[in-house]
Amino acid sequence: MKKKKNNSAFKPTVKTSEWKKNRSLYLMLLPFFTLFTIFTVLPVLFAIVVSFTDFNVLQFPNFVGLSNYLSLFLNDDLFLTAIKNTFILAVIVGPCGYILSFIMAWMLCELPDKLRVFMTVVLYGPSLSGNVYMIWTLIFADDSTGFANSWLLSSGLTNEAILWLHDEQYMMLIIIIVQLWMSFGVGFLSFISGLQGIDKAQLEAGMVDGITNRWQELWFIILPSMRPVLLFGAIMAITGAFSITGTALTGFPSTGYATHSIVDHLNWYGTTKMELGYASAIAVILFVLMIGCNRLIQKFLRKVGT
Repeated sequence: MKKKKNNSAFKPTVKTSEWKKNRSLYLMLLPFFTLFTIFTVLPVLFAIVVSFTDFNVLQFPNFVGLSNYLSLFLNDDLFLTAIKNTFILAVIVGPCGYILSFIMAWMLCELPDKLRVFMTVVLYGPSLSGNVYMIWTLIFADDSTGFANSWLLSSGLTNEAILWLHDEQYMMLIIIIVQLWMSFGVGFLSFISGLQGIDKAQLEAGMVDGITNRWQELWFIILPSMRPVLLFGAIMAITGAFSITGTALTGFPSTGYATHSIVDHLNWYGTTKMELGYASAIAVILFVLMIGCNRLIQKFLRKVGT
């Protein structure tokens, strides 16, 4: 009796059948993936490669190995200052801005529709405005024309104008205030969207199961239901916190490098000194810091409500 010939090798695999089934969807995503690869993936890979060279734009790059990274940590004291300032800003602005955005989104969802939309626009507007730094520069101007100094002088609380944007005692605090004010960005909108998307039936079932107050409702129902949105908001908050630069307010270089951040250091070597190999090494370190912090936040948020 002849054995039947095994034609399984010629049968389409699951992946092939899935590809054919969803071919139209993949084709619709193709433009995005193409642009994402060209403008995000390839530049990141290029920066990693260039970080091991002494590329200065004018000459062909030479491979120098880990020399750029060793110089950053062993010979560049200003870079260590930038790391310290960046971590101070990230630790304060990142978590505080994240929590503040969520709390405000939670409160806005209790308002009537028209009022909620209006307040959302008011809070989201500063993150889109190109004149936001100009407004704060007017408020904290170093002479008596600044709103803060004018009020302090007229109230008799001080006898001379305070150098808000050039005194190391105040510069970091002002940067933190401005960045918190600007923290209501895309993550804030995603929180509002996530809160509005929660099924009301879950909240009613929670009341039946013994939830007696809004905080229990938040911890046991709302937060677990919003894990993907919370992760997205965390990524946006961390990315924004590590990308802070105080140049627009305190100038470059800032007094005593009090607000000098990693991004400022990167821009200095990349656009002013044109040492792209060294600047790429800074960019890679910043990228690794962002990825590491994102991993830690994701592990923490996975435990929320469990």
